[in-house]
Amino acid sequence: MLAMSINDQFRGELNVGERLIWSGQPHQGLLLRPADALMIPFSLLWGGFAVFWETTVLWAGAPTFFALWGIPFVLAGLYFIFGRFLVDIYQRKRIYYALTNERAIIISGMFTRNIKSLDLGKLPEINVSTTRDGKGTITFGTSHPMGWFYSVGGWPNTGRYHVAPSFEMIGDVNSVYRSIKDVQRERSIPVASKAG
Repeated sequence: MLAMSINDQFRGELNVGERLIWSGQPHQGLLLRPADALMIPFSLLWGGFAVFWETTVLWAGAPTFFALWGIPFVLAGLYFIFGRFLVDIYQRKRIYYALTNERAIIISGMFTRNIKSLDLGKLPEINVSTTRDGKGTITFGTSHPMGWFYSVGGWPNTGRYHVAPSFEMIGDVNSVYRSIKDVQRERSIPVASKAG
């Protein structure tokens, strides 16, 4: 069976008269984010201490309770060190972005298909961040001040700290941003003006 193209992911999602302008995915493979400057040292400290604790307990022949007590901390440490990167890679393989003449659409989900639809005519704010190589992120709306912490790939977010939807780490981000502004401009022109 042939793999579906990115455009095929949106085939059943478009309204009558709606047309696809751009589609893409986030950068694939290992991705380091600014928050990793804090998370990597923290994860090594946590994981190192947890492994040290568990090893010491096992070598010392401590009661079983202490050995069992350390296992969740070791597992959490391993997740912090490298597991979250694997989860992030897996998640980003299943994220698809689309820009139409009406909306920004984000399809995501590790085990279920989640669709987020954003009316481009009603977005209060759009932010763009770029890197030297032309990749970047377009964020639709504002995030909670602690949202940066949960932008670290694979870090579980309980929903308490809102992270705004975004087209994360896409190629040629400035071109996509210009297309969004063109759609917004087009949608702001009254129908009578278009006809006249």
